[in-house]
Amino acid sequence: MLLAIHPKLPMRSKAATRDFYLHNLGFKDIGQVDYPDYLMVRLDEVEIHFFSFPTLDPATNDGQVYIRVKDIETWFASLKTTGIRLTELKTMPWKQKEFSTWDIDNNVLTFGEDAN
Repeated sequence: MLLAIHPKLPMRSKAATRDFYLHNLGFKDIGQVDYPDYLMVRLDEVEIHFFSFPTLDPATNDGQVYIRVKDIETWFASLKTTGIRLTELKTMPWKQKEFSTWDIDNNVLTFGEDAN
């Protein structure tokens, strides 16, 4: 029986990735042990893991995560105050309100909420 999913995304620098997720998105570091090549962060019910990939070229990185949210307008407004790059919040043809951002390694985080 499936219970949850925790995507694993590449990172070039653990310190820089941790800083981006904790200070811009409000995640918390949940690692019980500080492994040099692995990072785990969590916000509410969303957990994302990162693995070390020091030779990653962000221009060719295709890492993506779709995160469902509640009250997307408030979440979007809070992220706008951080100064990070965001797409517009818009309703898509598939009836989802969505917007995206990119982390420092060009992993795409798309946030969505049912528009019905």
